[in-house]
Amino acid sequence: MEELRLGVIEGKFADIIWENEPISSGMLVKICEQKLEWKKSTTYTMLKRLCERGLFQNEDGVVTSLMSKEEFGAAQSEKIIEETFAGSLPAFLAAFASRKKLSKAEVDEIQKMIDQIREG
Repeated sequence: MEELRLGVIEGKFADIIWENEPISSGMLVKICEQKLEWKKSTTYTMLKRLCERGLFQNEDGVVTSLMSKEEFGAAQSEKIIEETFAGSLPAFLAAFASRKKLSKAEVDEIQKMIDQIREG
């Protein structure tokens, strides 16, 4: 995947697909007309762009995702950590925790994840 970031409008469009897939391209056009006030050509242009970026596919008029919203979010996070913190998750967590106080529940959840990884 070449570009993991989505603009605001691309994100709204991607959410429509994720929330409705599998969806016919015709129904996608109708939803985008209602929610985004797009013309048919705008929907197809955006769909083609996000298909070329490896996010969705349009086969025989049926649009489906190649990457779930959760997978996309995880890939975005990995890229940010790689670019900003030289791939160091501990450095990212330290920076995050210094700006936002973690709740006890969040700390417990992180500890549980660490314990699960250690147990294999």
